[in-house]
Amino acid sequence: MTDAAIASHSFRARLARVVDSRRFQRLVIALILVNAVTLGLETSATAMALAGPVLIAIDTGVLAVFVAELAMKLYVQRLSFFRSGWNIFDFVVVGIALVPASGPFSVLRALRILRVLRLMSVVPQMRQVVGALVQAIPGMASIVAVLLLVFYVASVLATKLFGTHPDPNLQEWFGTIGASMYSLFQIMTLESWSMGIVRPTMEIFPWAWLFFVPFIVLTSFAVLNLFIAIIVNAMQSQHEAEHQEAVQEAHADAASILEEVRALRREVAALKREEPPAG
Repeated sequence: MTDAAIASHSFRARLARVVDSRRFQRLVIALILVNAVTLGLETSATAMALAGPVLIAIDTGVLAVFVAELAMKLYVQRLSFFRSGWNIFDFVVVGIALVPASGPFSVLRALRILRVLRLMSVVPQMRQVVGALVQAIPGMASIVAVLLLVFYVASVLATKLFGTHPDPNLQEWFGTIGASMYSLFQIMTLESWSMGIVRPTMEIFPWAWLFFVPFIVLTSFAVLNLFIAIIVNAMQSQHEAEHQEAVQEAHADAASILEEVRALRREVAALKREEPPAG
């Protein structure tokens, strides 16, 4: 290995320590928070009139730091940079901010606020939450399928039971399957469900509670709680996996230290055998 290669490798190692250091990560987090505040202030005409150039300068400076951070990561990690989903996320978010926000791309100016989402990639606790949500997607997809099936059956029933009445309110709420699904979604979220839809329906169909009460119990208190259960289970599984990984890393470090101690003992023993006898 040439001197230039050795120097380059040494520089990459030092740069990697800087990028992975807690101080650097805290600096990035602080800049993200500052950028979030400045982007919010830029939406205020009063703030722009008072300190518009300062806010724009801060925004530009923060973006320059983000670009420098990604450049350092690319230099240190090379192609392995793109093996991390979080690195790709940061690369896309910062890349969008670099697109000229003028002409047909003016809409991208509003997407600069996406830089605030970088908190999820630099704060470990947020990464755990997002990882748990991603891990829970397969189970959540099954629950969504069940919920859609329940909604479809309930919508067909509601349309046939209540949508055939000439009352204009019932026609608006349950006249078609689409209208029934929207009304049932409002009922599921418990948003003005009683006085807004159910009680007026019961004035015409007094037995309508036999339909709505089981629907609310099934969707709001049963199916939706399954989402929470799956997410909590995914977070617990991820926490256990990270704990197990930390334990394995600790064991590996202990084994490495033990091997170094044994090697040192062998070297000491070898040196003692090579020493000439006294006298």
